[in-house]
Amino acid sequence: MLRDIETLVTCESPSSDLAAVARSADAVARLGVERLGVEPERVVVDGRTHLRWRFGDGPRRVLVVGHHDTVWPLGTLMTHPFTVDGGVLRGPGCFDMKAGLVLAMHALAALPDRSGVTLLVTGDEEIGSPTSRALVEAEAAGCAAALVLEASAGGGALKLERKGVSRYGVRVRGRAAHAGLEPELGVNATVELAHQVLAVAALADPGRGTTVTPTLMSAGSSANTVPALGEVAVDVRARDAAEQRRVDAAMRALRPVLAGAGVEVSGGPNRPPLPGSASAALFERASAVAAALGLPPLSGVAVGGGSDGNFTAGVGTPTLDGLGAVGGGAHADDEHVLVAELAPRAALVAALVADLLTGDGP
Repeated sequence: MLRDIETLVTCESPSSDLAAVARSADAVARLGVERLGVEPERVVVDGRTHLRWRFGDGPRRVLVVGHHDTVWPLGTLMTHPFTVDGGVLRGPGCFDMKAGLVLAMHALAALPDRSGVTLLVTGDEEIGSPTSRALVEAEAAGCAAALVLEASAGGGALKLERKGVSRYGVRVRGRAAHAGLEPELGVNATVELAHQVLAVAALADPGRGTTVTPTLMSAGSSANTVPALGEVAVDVRARDAAEQRRVDAAMRALRPVLAGAGVEVSGGPNRPPLPGSASAALFERASAVAAALGLPPLSGVAVGGGSDGNFTAGVGTPTLDGLGAVGGGAHADDEHVLVAELAPRAALVAALVADLLTGDGP
């Protein structure tokens, strides 16, 4: 597993670089052939490569999901090389989620019969799955279970709930004027944007776990000009679909405060919530499998980040997320994987898939 993780980590795959994603897909495909003995189907959408292994000719029962793209730009290996030291593996994308892909392959390779299993590896999860969402949803529909090999939460906890994700852009139009000679002739987009940012932030509901966060913002063209344009990005996370709809309606109802200003809102919900009800039965089953293997009791948490598990749950498929590597530092300089947890995790996934293939419910 360590050699396989090194193979994937040292093939850098930033989501924004289609050529890098294609090279990474080749590396994942070669590894899959070595471990699983079967060539994957390559699904290329808008130049982006996704991989699918379907085992057996019967109905699809278990979908195993992962992604091979990362947030790290080309050249990160120069400053964050692949290393294994003191039981800790490091390297860009190791935790999120190339170790998870290796775990999936080794777990499936251990099964005497993989009939009914689909392994889907996408290439754009880190940017919201724009070309793979339909593929993920289609593969999940009708399955008894979707197992997501995303990295675990703290201490190896599985991810039993994920908030739904919405992304917006708020664009403000004003009117330019000289800031010193005749500012009164302008309509200040920065001031209008300030009003909109406050209105947007007020949509959050901490009691319901709904966060509405203005993030990247810009306005104006020069220091002595009344700004004519401004924009802000908004990140929304909600535990349930009703909250997602409430915030969406409020975002689309934004209106300008200053006379002569205009407001345009783009974007919307990107991922539906993964509710606890979607994972409860699978978590109970996984806990029983872990006990039978003599592994420590499993724990589970709710998290704010999204994954393709949101999409599998969104089409009504029971979903268990966070089954991948144990470690920490996703998207951060201290990204790492605990080596001692790799084999037990692979054993858990293999036994859980085998259990689900018996056909006795999710």
